[in-house]
Amino acid sequence: MKIDWREVAVIVAPGAVLAIWSAAVAAVIWATLDAPERAALGTLIEPRLALTLMLWLMLSGALGAVLRMAYQRWVAMPARLAEQVQALAGSNNQREIALQGSAEVQALTAAVNKLVRQRGELRADIEHKVRDASREIEQERSRLAALMSELTQSVVVCNLDGRILLYNARARLQFRVLSQSPSLADGAELIGLGRSIYAVFDRNLVAHALESVQQRLQRGVANPSAQFVTGTRGGQLLRVQLAPVRAIPGDIPSPGAVDVSLNGFVLMLDNITRDFAEQSQRDRMLHGLTEGSRASLGNLQAAVEMLDFPDLDAKTRERFQCVIRDEVNAMSQRIRELDTHTTQMLKTRWPMEDMLGADLLAAAARRIETLYGCRVALSEVDASLWLEVDSFSLLQALVFLAGRLTEDYAIRSVQLRLAAAGSRAHLDLVWSGQAMTTATVSSWEHEPMKVGADVSSLTVRDVVERHGGEFWCECERERDETFARFLLPLAGKHERLDTKTFVRGDSRPEYYDFDLFRASEQTRELADRKLTDLSYTVFDTETTGLDPSKGDEIIQIGATRIVNGKLRRQECFEQLVDPQRPIPTVSIPIHGIEPAMVAGQPTIAAVLPTFHAFAHDTVLVGHNVAFDMRFLQLKEERTGVRFDQPVLDTLLLSAHVHPQQESHQLEAIAERFDVAVLGRHSALGDAMVTAEVFLKLIPLLAEKGIHTLGQARDAAQQTYYARIRY
Repeated sequence: MKIDWREVAVIVAPGAVLAIWSAAVAAVIWATLDAPERAALGTLIEPRLALTLMLWLMLSGALGAVLRMAYQRWVAMPARLAEQVQALAGSNNQREIALQGSAEVQALTAAVNKLVRQRGELRADIEHKVRDASREIEQERSRLAALMSELTQSVVVCNLDGRILLYNARARLQFRVLSQSPSLADGAELIGLGRSIYAVFDRNLVAHALESVQQRLQRGVANPSAQFVTGTRGGQLLRVQLAPVRAIPGDIPSPGAVDVSLNGFVLMLDNITRDFAEQSQRDRMLHGLTEGSRASLGNLQAAVEMLDFPDLDAKTRERFQCVIRDEVNAMSQRIRELDTHTTQMLKTRWPMEDMLGADLLAAAARRIETLYGCRVALSEVDASLWLEVDSFSLLQALVFLAGRLTEDYAIRSVQLRLAAAGSRAHLDLVWSGQAMTTATVSSWEHEPMKVGADVSSLTVRDVVERHGGEFWCECERERDETFARFLLPLAGKHERLDTKTFVRGDSRPEYYDFDLFRASEQTRELADRKLTDLSYTVFDTETTGLDPSKGDEIIQIGATRIVNGKLRRQECFEQLVDPQRPIPTVSIPIHGIEPAMVAGQPTIAAVLPTFHAFAHDTVLVGHNVAFDMRFLQLKEERTGVRFDQPVLDTLLLSAHVHPQQESHQLEAIAERFDVAVLGRHSALGDAMVTAEVFLKLIPLLAEKGIHTLGQARDAAQQTYYARIRY
């Protein structure tokens, strides 16, 4: 615990004063005595010296205890009250302070609590008025967020420094495909609010596109844009369209901006790796057709010319006719191959979408019941299957077949089934009674689909071929049922969206921050940057024990980001780690991580480089972070990554802001700031709490004149807790 030297001085002072006063009185009396009197006095006092010393100690202790109580009551308690009031004043905390101390201090506390209640009522009234006034703006932002989340194209918006200020879910999915470790960071090491787009794209490439756009703007082009194709480290090809974001008249331009009419740019991304491969294959086939046809035509021309000679014998004439037949067959084969490839490409290039199979069947059931009055039961439906389908045409095929059953055979009840079949799925339309002949099924399969009053040019066979699947009818005699079965592709795992990643408590993740338009990258040192201008990675670790130098290992890392003064709950990192050593039983109740949970998880050698990429270009923040940093530093040589960015500790900052508080544990600080503690002693849960505490500390540091990163680090090192080493 931190020693309060003022309190020590208060306790020691009575004894010291009493000793000095006694010594002074004794000296004065001793000076007034002659030699015989001094000898007699010494003889009288010497046997009673121990009693005198004991009485001095008792009196000093009693006076010290009384003064200590007075210090706690009249000095320490008001100081703690002042710090609590400061915490209330620097935050939106509405928690009232407990009544403690003397009657006067309690009266002052009651008055402060009254002011807190009044402030709360005033803030509530202001918030109500602001909420009413900004409702229209919020509706516009919600519409934009909804639009961005539903776009099927990857969209990323950046300021002129290349810092990402907006992206949609499709872009997050695209960057997950580009990630070198998608299972660990889910693409978060490449994309995130405040991160640099130049981690993916060459800065010069983007600068050239921006320059092209600016030149077109100067020539008066209304909607200029630029396009380029670039490759990624993973071998993917991206086609990027860049469009400018124009500044609103009256905006202050970002420092270093080339043109004050721009304050950012929009990137629209398309992965053309597959298109490029298909185009290359088609070009090779066309080249082969051209070169092969040239040779074949030459042979044909020579053979035809030879056949014109009237004096050819029958054997020679037959040989030249064989040449003609062979070359014609070869040309026909090449044309058929090209035609087959083109036809297949057109089928597979039809836009498909990932759809939950249960949703498709539910939509089909509603449509069939509405159009034909036929009861539809959903039975044996695997609710976890996602299909990669053209949902509209497949829905039409199901409704068409059900309509033919209802109209031609008076079937009044059908079932829809869905089950996995290896890498594909079986989608069945089931009915009882009437079995179908092969001819009937074939006629249904190849006639244009009619659904209600709408007639489609597609057939059931076209729909099946579009999906690269199969279709057939089969009879189950034991159950007296017949079913029409579609064999359909399952959605690829790499294209499935993880809802837990995108939805954390809110109906729609917040992947935008328009205030970042005003942020700019300066050449000044980080130490001189304001705390409010920096981006932070707030992290925590769970470990097998408390001694990293003796073999304890990390078993979980959790982190979140603070960008532009806002906690980004959706941009988080959480990963269990296989410590490759036993987890002590005594530590399991603390972090709740069982050995079975880390078995098979990545090792720290795989996790730490990904976390390093996630935290790149940010300031690290943690609570008692020296402990966590020691674990990271011991792994630098093994993993090849070095965490050399600045580090801030909320423990030290809290001790500087509130030196009179008895505890600076994370729970105690969170209680002072009215921060909800959820998921405590999980790495991500602690990181979230630490991030909220850090945001509360920044305005309190500003009140003490601490505005920059360098000032905050210096202040933290002056605290008592900065002496702790691991």
